[in-house]
Amino acid sequence: MTETYQGECFCGSVKIEAAGAPQAMGYCHCRSCRSWSGGPVNAFSLWRPEDVKVIAGADSLATYAKTEMSERQYCTKCGGHLMTNHPTLGLVDVFAATLPGLDFQPGVHVNYAETVLPMRDGLPKLKDFPAEFGGSGEAIAE
Repeated sequence: MTETYQGECFCGSVKIEAAGAPQAMGYCHCRSCRSWSGGPVNAFSLWRPEDVKVIAGADSLATYAKTEMSERQYCTKCGGHLMTNHPTLGLVDVFAATLPGLDFQPGVHVNYAETVLPMRDGLPKLKDFPAEFGGSGEAIAE
């Protein structure tokens, strides 16, 4: 049986469900994620698009695309951030905080060259993105 995780926006109007297991989990330190999340780092869980569904409140879900790489989705009622579709990667980032039942097990830091919150946790720190996602794949020291 496939495990499912449910989450919702800040006011509860938009509800989502993610099924199975994320493809990857980690932290993004880029300026865009920091600005969007309102925090010093964004905890991500990357899913295949077919594994993520809006199960309620789709009429209150809006999208903002600053770049072709990131289509950020949020609730129009409360402004609560839910997820970011990454069409060029073929993945959806469901913000880890959106899925309270998910056992968040980060495996990597991306865009660590932009960090404002150094984290000494022993995880790999990539300067930008993995090479398979169009980045340099270059690791940098904690």
